[in-house]
Formats: sequence, C-alpha cells, structure tokens
Amino acid sequence: MLTVIIFLVVLGLLVFVHELGHFITARRNGIKADEFGFGFPPRLIGIVKDDDLGRYRIVWGGEDVESRHTIYSFNWLPLGGFVRIKGEDGHNHDPDSFAGKSPWVRIKVLGAGVFMNFVFAWFLFSLVFGIGLSQPITEEERAAYPDAKIQILDVRDNTPAKAMGLQLGDEIVSLNGTKVVSLIEVSEIITAHKGKELSVVVNRLGRDISLVGVPRTEYPSHEGALGIAFSETAIVSYSWYEALWRGALTTYRTTSMIFEAFGKMLVGIFVSSQETAIDVTGPVGIVYLTKQMSDLGFSYLLQFAALLSINLAIINILPIPALDGGRILFILIEKLKGSPVSHKVESLIHQVGFILLLLLMLLITVRDFSQFKIFQSIANFF
Repeated sequence: MLTVIIFLVVLGLLVFVHELGHFITARRNGIKADEFGFGFPPRLIGIVKDDDLGRYRIVWGGEDVESRHTIYSFNWLPLGGFVRIKGEDGHNHDPDSFAGKSPWVRIKVLGAGVFMNFVFAWFLFSLVFGIGLSQPITEEERAAYPDAKIQILDVRDNTPAKAMGLQLGDEIVSLNGTKVVSLIEVSEIITAHKGKELSVVVNRLGRDISLVGVPRTEYPSHEGALGIAFSETAIVSYSWYEALWRGALTTYRTTSMIFEAFGKMLVGIFVSSQETAIDVTGPVGIVYLTKQMSDLGFSYLLQFAALLSINLAIINILPIPALDGGRILFILIEKLKGSPVSHKVESLIHQVGFILLLLLMLLITVRDFSQFKIFQSIANFF
C-alpha cells in the first residue's frame, strides 16, 4: 500500500508540474485560465477573486462561477492537476482566449508543460547530487570515504551470479567467510574458487544474506567467472553550483539516451532484421519499479522520478493525436496552409488517438500483470 501511495505522489507531482507550465505560460501571454486545480474533479473546495468585492471568496464543491479571475481549487482525486484554459476547445476566439492567440503563442502554451517536466527533472537530479548518491570511486579516493563499500553494479543473465540470487546494488560483505575490503581480494577469491563452491554474504537493504554458487571455469572475458561487475562505491555529494551543473548534464544525457531508444524502437518496427532490447511498461510496471527504487533509498527514488519526468516530457512532445505534440502539429499545419484545420476533423483525430492510447495502455497493463505475476499473486491470496 505504501508503494502505491509513493507512486501516486510521484506521478501526481509530475502531472501537476506539467499543468503548471501550461498555466503560467497562458497567463503570461494574456490568456484567461478559468480554473487551475490540484488533483482531478470533482472539486472539493476552491478560491476565486470576487469581481465586486475585490477579495477572494471560497467556492464549495461544483458551484458554478462566472468570473474574469481564475479559480484555484483542490479536488477529490489527488492525482496531478489540471488547467482549464479559455478557448482551448477552439470555439472561443476572444482576445484573451487560447484560440484567439497567434500560432506561436499557442505553441508556447502547449510546449510549456514539456519544458517544465525537463526543468523539474533537472531540479531532481541536482537535488540528488547535492544530498549525495552512491557512486564508484577509485582506489586513490578511498581514503576520503571511510564508509566505502564493494557493491555489485551488474549481474549478467545465465551466469552463476544470477542463479545464486545476487542482485544489482548488493554489497559484498564476505567470500567463504573472509571479510573483503578491496576489489583485488574479491577478484582473487573468486578466481581461486573456479569450479568450486563459493559462499557469498551480501548486505541487501540493511540485511545480511548468505548465498552459494560455483564460479565458472570457462566464461566470456567480459563477464568473469561469477558473472558480475563490481566496484568500490561511496556516498558522494557536491556543492550547489556543481550539483546544478551535473544535474543539467545528466538531464541532457538521459534525454539523449531516451530519444535514441525511441529511434531504435521505431526502426525495429519497420526493419524486421533490426534487433532491439527496448522494453515498454505501464502503470503496473512503474509501481513495481517504484517499490524497487524506494527500497534502495531516497536518492534512487528521486532519480527515478526525474527519469519519469523526462519520459513524460518526451512522450507528450511526440506528434501523437490527443497529446501536446499532436496539437502542436495541427498548429504547424495551420501555419503552413494559411488557415486552420477543420475543428471537427481535428477533434475526431484527437478522439481516435486518445482511444488508441487507452487501448495501448490497456494492452501494456495486461502484459505487466503477466510479466510481474500479479494474477498469480491474487490467486495465491485466495
């Protein structure tokens, strides 16, 4: 239950930041926002500036409000937020409406949510670098970090390490009863036990776990006898200005990698010979990953939230109907042809796109239930 709550808080915060970008940009460009809400309707309570009294008054529930000011509301479904912008449906062309503004202003308003998600990811990454995160260190740096540990950074598939249950993030405490304090010791003991039983004690989330396996005598050179990659790691933090720089650099690199992954996925769709390891997950999978990240620690959860924020930004900017990128595409078409696209045609395309997105999400969710054995867990419960 705690994992679900954490997931809802993280997702809600990302959506709220996205909608805040739309709201701020709309107001700065003279567009009226009828309502800006935290959570989704129905409305619980709100405040709005009274046109006659000149001061704010409380709005209860679904009370209809006619005002030239914005209603700021708290809503019953505490997941993200929303903004109702005047004229966003394309019917109202008043000077203070979305539809009454130039194509460039409308593109700015639609793209502002994406921009805010990138900025938020930068903030989260910078926060992680500021408070400190586990990073590999060199032998020369070890003296500066007395709490350094030997940590598993990768576990290869179809290896003794995978079979014995070693996991990413495990801290190697001892090998065959010998407490290890250096990378050389770990390598020497594993090498000395090729083809022999090796007992490994690891610390996983604060708990010592004993595992047993047999290192291979023959193996690919890049995998090692056990099939793990390990390094000395320590909690490393940076000054605020260096944290900001590293946060920006990490945001850029992560964005580039995600775009590259999307590119490979698209190529894989049209070129059957193209091999790709790109995987897609839905809400169920994200909840599962949220559990893993929260177990590892607060810094890992912040990094995961930053990654989700970047993904949300990229998906929204793609020219897909019903999303911000799809709406921007229609504005660009309008600019090229010199007249707006038929409102009925655009609405129909967005509706069809939205339905297809829901169907895709449903398929991914069903697959997640199978992949993470949710159905089996429910059956075992009964």
